[in-house]
Order: sequence, then structure tokens, then C-alpha cells
Amino acid sequence: MKTENMTSTNGNKVANQFIINDDNGNTFFQSYSSMIVKIDKNYDKAFSHNQVFLDKKYWNYSNTTGKYRNIFLNENITETRKKIKSGEYKLTDLNGGI
Repeated sequence: MKTENMTSTNGNKVANQFIINDDNGNTFFQSYSSMIVKIDKNYDKAFSHNQVFLDKKYWNYSNTTGKYRNIFLNENITETRKKIKSGEYKLTDLNGGI
């Protein structure tokens, strides 16, 4: 498992905002002590399809979380909401033992 701080647009490490890569090929975004996003890169290997999971409670918890979630996903809040509504992104509990 590898954990690294996110980097600001100025190239500085950002406190309390982390990207985590686990040994199973998943990538996570963690803000402070809460897991916000999980990208399951093994979801559908046959079609090279990743599944994005957002924590149902914390995915849009604060302006800071939103700012770095947007950077992590490389999209804005409007795009994220559309993907949730369409079912492309799944809301789940990423902080309760998954």
C-alpha cells in the first residue's frame, strides 16, 4: 500500500488530502480521516472498466473535500452529480468497513 499527499497547483504537498494505492490495484482519495472516493480498477477487467464509488455521507462534505475530490476525479461537481444520477458512480459507505 502506498499513501501520498495530494499536490497543489503550486507543486506543494497538501496537508490532510491523500491518494492511496492498495495492493489490489484500487486507488482512493482520503480527506482528513474520511475515505471519499474509491476507484476499483479490477471491476470489469474484460472491458478495462473501472468502477468509481463515492462515500454517500462524505463525498460532498466540505468545500475543501470538494475541491480535492474534483482534482482527483479530474471533473467538476456538475459532472460528478450527473454521473451519480446516471448510475455511473455508485454511492456507498466507504467508511464503515468496506
